Amino acid sequence: MAFSPFKFLQEVRSETAKVTWPTRRETTITTIMVFVMVALASIFFFMSDLVIRFVVTFLLGVH
Repeated sequence: MAFSPFKFLQEVRSETAKVTWPTRRETTITTIMVFVMVALASIFFFMSDLVIRFVVTFLLGVH
């Protein structure tokens, strides 16, 4: 079976045409949601780190 770069590119173009691309509004909303979730996750992990550090310091008696 021979490999045809031209046929391959035709198939890629055909498959790409089937993709439903997001609108600018959908992209903007999704980007904002990602930033909000990153901020919430960073606050959560920062607070978790503080609590764990306090507990470990208390248990080990390190000042």
